[in-house]
Amino acid sequence: MAGLAATFGSGAMTNSISDLEEAKCILVIGSDTTSQHPLIARRMVRAKEKGAKLIVCDPRAIQLSSMADLYLPLKPGTNLALLNGMAKVTLEEGLENKEFIEQRTEGFAELKALLDTISLDEVAEVTGVPEEQIREAVRLYAKAESAAIVYCMGITQHTTGTENVMATAHLAMLTGNIGRPGTGVNPLRGQNNVQGACDMGALPNVLPAYQQVANDEARQKAASAWGVKELPSKPGLTVMEMMEAANQKKVKAMYIMGENPMVSDPDLKHVEHSLKQLDLLVVQDIFLTETAKFAHVVLPSACFAEKEGTFSNTERRVQRVRKAVEPPGEAKEDSKIICKLAEKMGAGNLFPFKNAEEIFEEIRKVTPSYAGMTYERLNTPSGLQWPCPNVEHPGIPILHKEQFTRGKGLFKPAPYKKPAEEADQEYPFTLTTGRVIFQYHTGSMSRRSPNLESEVPEGYMEINPRDAKKLGIRDCEMVEVESRRGSIETKTRISKKIRPGIVFIPFHFAESAANILTNPALDPISKIPEYKACAVKIKKII
Repeated sequence: MAGLAATFGSGAMTNSISDLEEAKCILVIGSDTTSQHPLIARRMVRAKEKGAKLIVCDPRAIQLSSMADLYLPLKPGTNLALLNGMAKVTLEEGLENKEFIEQRTEGFAELKALLDTISLDEVAEVTGVPEEQIREAVRLYAKAESAAIVYCMGITQHTTGTENVMATAHLAMLTGNIGRPGTGVNPLRGQNNVQGACDMGALPNVLPAYQQVANDEARQKAASAWGVKELPSKPGLTVMEMMEAANQKKVKAMYIMGENPMVSDPDLKHVEHSLKQLDLLVVQDIFLTETAKFAHVVLPSACFAEKEGTFSNTERRVQRVRKAVEPPGEAKEDSKIICKLAEKMGAGNLFPFKNAEEIFEEIRKVTPSYAGMTYERLNTPSGLQWPCPNVEHPGIPILHKEQFTRGKGLFKPAPYKKPAEEADQEYPFTLTTGRVIFQYHTGSMSRRSPNLESEVPEGYMEINPRDAKKLGIRDCEMVEVESRRGSIETKTRISKKIRPGIVFIPFHFAESAANILTNPALDPISKIPEYKACAVKIKKII
């Protein structure tokens, strides 16, 4: 979000999911789409069946790699080097869209100055991708009638995550692949309502619709709608900053809803220590998660099928969800729990909502991009895509058609920086993490499904056959994987999917939690941790 907001003015998917079928070329980087977003991956397959070219950039040979026209097996943490290299080739070979750059962008001179300092030989050495393959990728992308970029957390979960995202935007702007069907820069959200949570202002520095808390006018408008005199102008803390503040006893209480940091956050020993420092930990969830076990109070929540409301998905589409069954036992809808808490704290008059529709009406008042949506208009399977500024507006499937949200698109170049932690003599392997199709996030829901659990019931470490042979490890043998932060025991999967020197561990499994190992080093702008690259050593368990 930070990267696209800086370059385009809007931190969201620029095109629609269905629009991917119209692309003549799709560049997938940092996304194991068939495992994480299988329905979106199906759109890519359909585009491929229509003749589209597919480029896949990933440290692992994922399922999409097998059908790709070009697969670039880059080393973890070198996305920025690769994308800068691709931008350089675009200019070297005269494949840029000069008219688009001149009329619709700014900062091009700064980008060119940076690219002039880059050697493609060095890019190839850093990334592990041969120069000719980089050139071929650029030719496929830049020469296509319409080309789309799709990325996910393989791009963002690095100490250069924001700069990685900006580099994808640079490539799209250089070639004019913005504002048309089958083009765009398309981030895929990690969970089903992440976009909606962000739209509502569930971020430390913005109000609903990404209005900065530092903006006096936006604060006054929201304060008026919410019935308070004023709102803070200072941004709050990100998740990782909260954990560190708890560790230092600067944050004394936490209220965690629908999140399981005791599996999903990096350096889990530090997370556990931080949570234990709190005077009060409240966890609101549908199951007793690993995090909820540390809570002083657990509030049982209703699941999606047990409540009314809306979901805003990765393509900015707002859709209604309707209650199918009543919540079990003492479980209640999240909104009702929050309203009841407000009442107990003496602020019930500020939360007078009787139902989800009344809450949505308030959302419309403080969220300009949702202003034209009503429950009546959302009473269709397709919903509406924001921005939708008034009740006559049909919503906008493709952003930035005539101009960018910020006016002109901004080139904001950054040089490649190494990951915060690289493999060395003591810790000779690079660990990267991710998901598998049969488990979801921290497994708090999917691991309670016997059918899903039977497919992948336990964690594992994927390792290249050459590395396994050197270590004397056989398939399915137990190993200890250790980083500077801790160690886990897990089974091996010997696979040619992974490059030598790199290992992969899915993060769903609490009993062999990959995030005991991962590095909490943060991107300085977005404060996202570097989940996708850290140094580990491996020892066979005898």
